[in-house]
Amino acid sequence: MVLTKEYRICMPISTEEYKIGQLYMIARHSLEQSGDGEGVEVVENKECEDPVHGRGQYTEKRIHLSSRLPYWLQSLVPKIFYITEKAWNYYPYTETEYTCSFVPRFNIFIKTKYEDNSGTSDNCLGLTPEELAERIVDNIDIAYDEVSPRHYKEEEDLRFFQSKKTSRGPLVEGWKNNVQPIMCSYKLVNASFEVWGFQTRVEEFIHSCIREILLLGHRQAFAWIDEWISMSYEDVRTYEAKLQHQTNTLVKEKQSNDVSNDNVVENNSPQLLPNIMGCTSSSMEVSGDQVKSPTKKGYFSWFS
Repeated sequence: MVLTKEYRICMPISTEEYKIGQLYMIARHSLEQSGDGEGVEVVENKECEDPVHGRGQYTEKRIHLSSRLPYWLQSLVPKIFYITEKAWNYYPYTETEYTCSFVPRFNIFIKTKYEDNSGTSDNCLGLTPEELAERIVDNIDIAYDEVSPRHYKEEEDLRFFQSKKTSRGPLVEGWKNNVQPIMCSYKLVNASFEVWGFQTRVEEFIHSCIREILLLGHRQAFAWIDEWISMSYEDVRTYEAKLQHQTNTLVKEKQSNDVSNDNVVENNSPQLLPNIMGCTSSSMEVSGDQVKSPTKKGYFSWFS
């Protein structure tokens, strides 16, 4: 059975403000975490329209992340591969899908709704009674849930941070009941890895990664508020386009150098996972070799 969780993440900002903050946070973090042939490569970014949700923005990205995998999973996959992200942003509602052609039975699908409340909506995503029965609700506290030590930064500790431009913060115990404005990100995450012998372990690993990413990303969105709170929508789209170009350049430069220097991609176990998946190694999408990379902590396109 597919593991389904609904994450609820509150922040001391409004949904209208987060429309800017979300775009700023994703663009900045994607750039910071890209380099050495790994990172977030933007393939497409264009307007789209939906009969129910209206006009929005469609993006397609490739997330190159092989060195971020745990050792036990690295032993099953090519040394370099990427995950494809497709996102439809009809703010304040979004849908995001993650797939990997190398792992055809891997899929993550996320529905998101942003509301101006403290996480009190029981079913804002319109789940059926059957879906509600299977759903696990996980409330994330951006101030008092602990991030892993490698992700911790004192200047992003919201128990002590105070915005100079808005005077919001620090966030004290019980802050969700005492601050205004306040909003909540409701994220319904379906993680599926339908491979016998691996499904439970991989799906639990996926959710542990997603929770850490959501916690850290929403912390940073507020911790960086002084950088984006004065931006207009046009300002942040210009900023986004500029950083996307820089990010793509960082990812592609390393890959081009690797291809020219070495056309052979090392593989820890070249046949094992393709055989499990019922596909051949020729169907894998591989994007070059990787060497040591700078201190990278995660990718935040989950927020689209």
